[in-house]
Amino acid sequence: MPDPRFASLTTPCLVVDEAKMKRNIDRLGQRADDLGVTLRPHLKTTKSVEAARYVLKDGNGPATVSTLVEAEVFAKAGVSDIIYGVGISPDKLDRVVALHRAGCNLTVLLDCAAQAEAVAKASRDVGIMIPVMIEIDSDGHRSGLTPKDADLINVGRIVHENGAALRGVLCHAGDSYNAVGRTAQAACAKAERLAVVTAAAALKDAGLPCPVISVGSTPTAHAATDLSGVTEMRAGVYVFFDLVMAGIEVCDVSDIALSVLTTVIGHQDKKQWAICDAGWMAMSRDRGTANQQIDQGYGLVCDEAGVVIPDLMVLQANQEHGVIAVRAGSNGIMPDLPVGTRLRILPNHACATAAQHQRYHVVPETDGAALLEWPRFGGW
Repeated sequence: MPDPRFASLTTPCLVVDEAKMKRNIDRLGQRADDLGVTLRPHLKTTKSVEAARYVLKDGNGPATVSTLVEAEVFAKAGVSDIIYGVGISPDKLDRVVALHRAGCNLTVLLDCAAQAEAVAKASRDVGIMIPVMIEIDSDGHRSGLTPKDADLINVGRIVHENGAALRGVLCHAGDSYNAVGRTAQAACAKAERLAVVTAAAALKDAGLPCPVISVGSTPTAHAATDLSGVTEMRAGVYVFFDLVMAGIEVCDVSDIALSVLTTVIGHQDKKQWAICDAGWMAMSRDRGTANQQIDQGYGLVCDEAGVVIPDLMVLQANQEHGVIAVRAGSNGIMPDLPVGTRLRILPNHACATAAQHQRYHVVPETDGAALLEWPRFGGW
């Protein structure tokens, strides 16, 4: 039955299930408590002040961001303890300083001497000890220093002895997104913990401070069994989850709280296709499930209430057109989808899909309550 609350919405648009989102948030919050660490949510997934209020217990942090625009927006909203979790470039340090002067304790991330020297110089020039985390690499996924890299101590000394503030070490186990199942993800979490604890010990043995020891990815946060020696964990996509997370068994499809509302606009009867108005501009080009055991195309199709229609997916996408079809080789049956039918599509990657939109339309957990609207933002 059509939901009258959606009738006035122009498709494609983002829909959030508040009840599912809150369950997801509570689940990881409880895990952090059980593991004895602080949860530092990553706000890059939602990029929304209204959504952030659900994950920031005290309203002012701790939080993680991936852009300085995020830091600036959330700082204006009162978030005062933020890690900028992308390696700092010297040209952005003026914005870092401005945030500090406005009252936000923003920590920057680096993994080489050139960055360390730039941050130390900026700290001396303005008389502010900019807090610094050194990025540690636990799996060769992307950036960071290995725990036994000789440059680790050198970078730490440049920071600590030349005007900035060495706050600790940080690791992101990026390869965990390729680890299927709890056992494999727990192994990634173990390697992540070992990397930062080893790096922290090396810094301390060299007489350098390392008060914060930070780990985090949504898979490892949910799979870790021992975080001894770690002070905090970070995660972001856990708030909404998505098909990639379901594909590696971090969550169930039924946990996904984000979808794209779309309208059927035509058919190709000979091909058994329905055409909808959610193309890649609405869903993004992210095909993160393409290399998983089950390829979900550009998203799984649900009815307007958010119930998955078996074996129905967005097979292909053009800029403003999505092609809905039954999964090849399945026993699924193409349902009757007249022009004007409203459907919801579960995304491969929540962060990428949300980035295509300017607002969320939120279905409240209270049955029958009016939709809420949360603005979201972008930029760097």
